[in-house]
Amino acid sequence: MAGRILSLIGLGIRAGSVVAGTAGVRAAIKRGDVTLVVVAEDHSRRTADKVVRLATAKGVEVVVGPCASDLGRILDRDAVEAVGVRDLKLAQGIRAVAP
Repeated sequence: MAGRILSLIGLGIRAGSVVAGTAGVRAAIKRGDVTLVVVAEDHSRRTADKVVRLATAKGVEVVVGPCASDLGRILDRDAVEAVGVRDLKLAQGIRAVAP
């Protein structure tokens, strides 16, 4: 499951249809530019307060994905706790494999 989600997020990165990081995801949610949010299974309370709460309020589905270090690795960062998906088809693919 986690490997498949990472693979799909990798496709989204190459297509430019993914937003990474708490600040970027929050801004994209506010703009209505995100169809799905993937949060790391080990996300912090701050991420829950800032991203999950906002996404829920705006009607954007949130799924729990791989750990922050795995998300970060695919994005060439140390750790990433939240990823926003812009593309509807990509979001559907991630939903299909998410727990």
